[in-house]
Amino acid sequence: MMPLSARTQQPTMPEVGFLNGGSPDSFAHQLAGFRQGLSDTDYTEGQNVAIEFGWARGQSSLLATLAADFVNRRVAVLVTSGSLAAQAAKSASGTIPIAFNVNDAVDMGLAASLNRPGGNATGVNVLAGELGPKRLELLREIVPKAASVAILVNPSGLTATLQLKQLQEAARAVGAKVIL
Repeated sequence: MMPLSARTQQPTMPEVGFLNGGSPDSFAHQLAGFRQGLSDTDYTEGQNVAIEFGWARGQSSLLATLAADFVNRRVAVLVTSGSLAAQAAKSASGTIPIAFNVNDAVDMGLAASLNRPGGNATGVNVLAGELGPKRLELLREIVPKAASVAILVNPSGLTATLQLKQLQEAARAVGAKVIL
């Protein structure tokens, strides 16, 4: 006969750690898509998967602590959104799988290369840095006489320096002045 404790133990649900630098109210639409994606692969929150959220609410200094908490809880996977959250997750764990959505995973040290990321992190690479010069080229085709182009960039973003450098090089190549 099995001991009572063995009979009453339920199999544990895998736990997903969701790490984000923002707040849930500003991320509602993306969360709906995330939950739908889980549902499409037969995972339902509360039934066969648990989702724990780590929201930094604009205080990026909290991301490392939140990531470390997920690692200590031994989540099955860390899902991140944004460069700072992905880097915090990567710094906190070398073994827990990390799924990210960032601008340049290779430049940020999250992946060895795009075709073979290696390690424990993989995800969506937006390539915003590469798209900036292409957007500038399109703008020049649409408005060829534009001598100056204003660019809005989050200066505290991890990829801001790279994006600005690439845009300034592209602007020089087409004879435009970049205003920051």
